[in-house]
Amino acid sequence: MSLLLTQQEADALLALEKHYLESDRFSFPSLGGNLRIPLHSADHREEFSLDITRGKIELRKNTFQARGRKAVILARIDIGGPPHRNPDGEEIGCPHLHVYREGYGDKWATPLPETFANHEDAWTTLLEFMDFCNVSTKPTIMQELFT
Repeated sequence: MSLLLTQQEADALLALEKHYLESDRFSFPSLGGNLRIPLHSADHREEFSLDITRGKIELRKNTFQARGRKAVILARIDIGGPPHRNPDGEEIGCPHLHVYREGYGDKWATPLPETFANHEDAWTTLLEFMDFCNVSTKPTIMQELFT
């Protein structure tokens, strides 16, 4: 299976309903921690993962990522990190959103859309990111003190 997708394939995967099918509960990662949660399409033909990564020192640093086909990053939000330089040289401040772009993968970023109400609140941003990625059956993730 190719890790390169057409834009149409990537858009379709991002739009596809994603479901968490197990009953496990997860804790939002502590500083320096990460979490990978398996997701599936309703027909079980596609596998996805929701990845949550926290910075070790910077409390505000969070990365939320949705992957399809095991390794293809379909969407990612970076919060509390450095700016990102796009392939055309444009610098995008943090927070920003990466969405798969044919021929570039996740190398392009845009400012975080206004639909993400409060990027200072990692918990709210995670919930909004799951909605953005069409996670219909959400995993149970318990908030920690510094979420």
